[in-house]
Amino acid sequence: MSIFDKAKAKAEELLGRAEELYGRSHGDAAATVAGEAHVMEAEAEEEALERGTDRPADDDGLAGAR
Repeated sequence: MSIFDKAKAKAEELLGRAEELYGRSHGDAAATVAGEAHVMEAEAEEEALERGTDRPADDDGLAGAR
């Protein structure tokens, strides 16, 4: 886990929170949803970095390739 990767994930999370707040304060539902999506993606990326994997959190690695 690189400090730069962790900082990037945290910056992405803060950007998402700012976009979500902007959407709520201006009544812009699209900005609110986009902000929530940024926050969720950043949190998932940060969790993956902490675990040391590049897989998404919902990937159990059991499904084989076709």
